[in-house]
Amino acid sequence: METTRQSDRDDRAASTEQRRKQLLEAAERVVLREGPGASMNAIAAEAGITKPILYRHFGDKGGLYRALAIRHTDALLSSLRAALDAPRERRERVEATLDTYLAAIEAHPQVYRFLMHPAEDSPSSERGFDVGQHSAPLLRRLGEELAKVIAERLDLGPDSEELARVWGHGIVGMMHAAGDWWLREKPCERAALVRHLADLLWGRLAAAGDRVGGPRF
Repeated sequence: METTRQSDRDDRAASTEQRRKQLLEAAERVVLREGPGASMNAIAAEAGITKPILYRHFGDKGGLYRALAIRHTDALLSSLRAALDAPRERRERVEATLDTYLAAIEAHPQVYRFLMHPAEDSPSSERGFDVGQHSAPLLRRLGEELAKVIAERLDLGPDSEELARVWGHGIVGMMHAAGDWWLREKPCERAALVRHLADLLWGRLAAAGDRVGGPRF
């Protein structure tokens, strides 16, 4: 009997997770069309449900935002790790990593703007939603993940952990700020921006030695 009840709970959990995935896909379609102005009403309509049902799954727009942020951050981190681990020279991997980030925000600018910028034209019922409150943890997560990669791959001496975290968050901040500006103004080709940012990084990073026995950076 207990096994049957557990099986029923597992089935319900799987069904809920599948439904949540479908709702996130509906939300993404609306965001791709409307960007930061995407409303809970529009997302509910896209999914063919009422707004209360959408709230039941995500709580509020902040909950929906966090779910979309996790979905996109996971995909971005996977792509960044692949670029960092590619069998290339260090400069080439740095450029590939920068290009991966910029290509991701260029490919889905509306999703990027939804995740990073508040919408002034949001419905009044949703204006209490503070994008900055939620985007900061997303950037911190990217910074910590990059710090781990740097610490694993480079021998930075006795203060390596501290320096890796400083570099990780600093590089993410640079990519975010430069990418945000570039996406708005497009002052140059993406390849040119990648070269310029890599040049900026190509100081002590280029001189640091690889960790003995560890993965190469």
